[in-house]
Amino acid sequence: MTKLRSLYDRLILAHPFVVLAVFAVILVAASLRLHQFRLDASAESLVLENDRSLEQYRTINQRFTTSDDFLIVTYTPHQALFTAQGLADLTALRDELETVAAVGSTNSILSVPLLHSPDLSLETVDQEIKTLDDDQVPPEVARQALLDSPLYPNLLISEDGQTTAIQVNMPAPSRYYELLEARKQLRESTADGTGSEDDLRRLAEVEDAFLTMTEQLDQRRDATIEQVRAILERYDDVAEIHLGGVPMIVADMIRFIKSDLSTFGIGVLLFLLATLATIFRQWRWVLVPLLCCSFTVWLVIGYLGWVDWPVTVISSNFIALLLIMTLSLTVHLIVRYREFQHNASDAPPRDTLRETLRAMFKPCLYMALTTMVAFGSLTFSGIRPVIDFGWMMSIGITVAFLVAFFIFPALLSLTPPRVDQRVRSDQVPFTDHFANLTERRGNWVLGVAIVLAVLCVVGVTRLTVENSFIDYFKSTTEIHQGMITIDDRLGGTTPLDVIITDEPAPEGSAFDDPFASDCDPFVEDCGTDETYRDTWYTYQKMEQLAEVHRYLDSLPETGKVLSINTTLGVLAQINGGEPLDALQLAFVPAAVPDDLTDVLLTPYISEEHDQARFSVRLLETSPELRRQELLERIRDHLTGHLGFDDDRVMFTGMTVMYNNMLQSLFDSQIKTLGAVFLAIGAMFLLLFRSLWLALIGLAPNLLASASVLGLMGWLGIALDMMTITVAAITMGIAVDNTIHYLHRFRVEFRKDHNYLATMHRCHRSIGRAMFYTSLTIIVGFSILVLSNFIPTIYFGLFTGFAMLMALLGALTLLPKLILVFKPFGPEA
Repeated sequence: MTKLRSLYDRLILAHPFVVLAVFAVILVAASLRLHQFRLDASAESLVLENDRSLEQYRTINQRFTTSDDFLIVTYTPHQALFTAQGLADLTALRDELETVAAVGSTNSILSVPLLHSPDLSLETVDQEIKTLDDDQVPPEVARQALLDSPLYPNLLISEDGQTTAIQVNMPAPSRYYELLEARKQLRESTADGTGSEDDLRRLAEVEDAFLTMTEQLDQRRDATIEQVRAILERYDDVAEIHLGGVPMIVADMIRFIKSDLSTFGIGVLLFLLATLATIFRQWRWVLVPLLCCSFTVWLVIGYLGWVDWPVTVISSNFIALLLIMTLSLTVHLIVRYREFQHNASDAPPRDTLRETLRAMFKPCLYMALTTMVAFGSLTFSGIRPVIDFGWMMSIGITVAFLVAFFIFPALLSLTPPRVDQRVRSDQVPFTDHFANLTERRGNWVLGVAIVLAVLCVVGVTRLTVENSFIDYFKSTTEIHQGMITIDDRLGGTTPLDVIITDEPAPEGSAFDDPFASDCDPFVEDCGTDETYRDTWYTYQKMEQLAEVHRYLDSLPETGKVLSINTTLGVLAQINGGEPLDALQLAFVPAAVPDDLTDVLLTPYISEEHDQARFSVRLLETSPELRRQELLERIRDHLTGHLGFDDDRVMFTGMTVMYNNMLQSLFDSQIKTLGAVFLAIGAMFLLLFRSLWLALIGLAPNLLASASVLGLMGWLGIALDMMTITVAAITMGIAVDNTIHYLHRFRVEFRKDHNYLATMHRCHRSIGRAMFYTSLTIIVGFSILVLSNFIPTIYFGLFTGFAMLMALLGALTLLPKLILVFKPFGPEA
């Protein structure tokens, strides 16, 4: 250890210019890939490890030729919609939207078939269907035809006829699906390690090509949304217009987070600057910590760019956390430096710096290692972005430690700070009040801690993981207002697909003769006597699907439900209001015109795969919406009341993928916290070689983490994609203060073996650094409340609250436990 210290002294402290020159080269290398730092909010970035729901979602979309790659423009004119002028304005808007390069097509009341002709029948449907685009249909007649249809109300037009929607389709190129399929096959062939070198090389090429295309499509999506918004602004004086749809949710989420990363990153730095200036009142103690923080973030972002490691919605706050960790290290060094200045004000600056680094190396190393272990335990969560977040933070803390012990001393060697009057003063610091409180009211501290622990346990039991997309955005944002409009007037926002697979053919059914029965299934309802036929278009099967449709439509959480039952309702309307009989059902595929097949049949029935699809839109604004409970209730009804086998029922869509992630949050939180708790306990045991010290050190950390979860439970704030990490982060941050305090207490206790005197000395020295660090972080994170992204606001608030609880625990509960259990041995 002495040789390393001597080497460090000769190489680092003696040659600060060389150190900074080498570091400048590293910074330049990192900056070469800063532009490749990117944020990923795709579906793949939010699914569980080995979760097949994304693959099922894509398979079903291709099978039923459906997609969520479209924008919804809600249009509520200031004047009547169904007038010549109202429809002309709508047509002009639609035509402008179709000029956008990435828009493949649009669907609106202008282009859909109107079923209003008195001569319309199943035989004349080809000739008699008209549209507002191609035919001279009177506006009032068109309005009534649209409202009478089973298909259009709450989909393209509101039930009062005042609001309509334009679906702006943005199809992905066929090359995207080719690469997706090629990647899937190559991953399967190389998954078990038996793939050839050719397969591995081909997989790398395909993944690179897929990533490039995804980035291009993301850029195209963002540009398209900007163009669409520019067009919509020109019609503000004509109608109340909102934009919605899954691509817009993703784009706005990325936009808000990017804004937070830049705007609030700078804002947090400014807050830190002001706080450091207020506390230390020397420009060196402001500039040096800020440079160290900036260098750490710069290097980590550059590294992520070099290895092409995208940041997700969950890990996007890693920059703010790196600022915390780097600032914590540098503030502890500053306070210790100033202590040595106070004790030996005439000592040369280099000697003071050397003593500071020698005294703080071990506790800072302990802190860095323990915090890395705490964040590393996030890799047990099972959620890909949380796992990435854990690794990113572990790498970032390593960089922060190296910057603190290489760059901080190099900068300080070049600009040695003077000894100011505040350092010379013997004034008792504010933190000694906490020592007095612990000494005089120690039992109260323990009592409050026990009561708080009980409240936390109760609060944790009240935690939920249900959250709506609409809850992520402020009510003043366009995306929030658009979701409300779509929910209230146009049938719901979030897509859910319910897939029913046909029952397998009975053994030997291939040789059965349907005409051998006394009942003819082509002309009458044979009920349970109906001979099995390998098609959905039988009376009995359609009645089963109708029951499913009616049930889904009756749920308070669902909006518009579309299925083959909707199509049969349209055909019944064409059939003079009479439901189709068994014979007509058998000929439905032939009766529907080719140009309407992709609208009325293909999205709902796949004869090739023996599947029927129900397209359900969930009401995000519904107070009753509990996704997991809803999915369980639907499955129980379909398998229990309607008699479908469990393996014949499948759920897919964005709702399912999002719900899978949400439902894993609670299990992940418990698993992650358990892993963090055990990892930190093991580190304490290893570092301090005392079981009592390990348990005492864990107590305030555990209480701080439980306080965050308990507060969320009591306030009814659900766990979401960002608040999941707050408790584990609290453990990682709180352990900072605990390690520094325990290490300093052990050092100070050796002087006189007096627990009370040692506590007061620790509160006046390391306690001051802990207070400064926590105060700076709390103030810096308060700026996040200005974000438009609600999870970011929660993250800022709860991180600040966690720091406050961690500080109070370390300055009151921790010393009281030390005084009670005396883990450092008997007093003199």
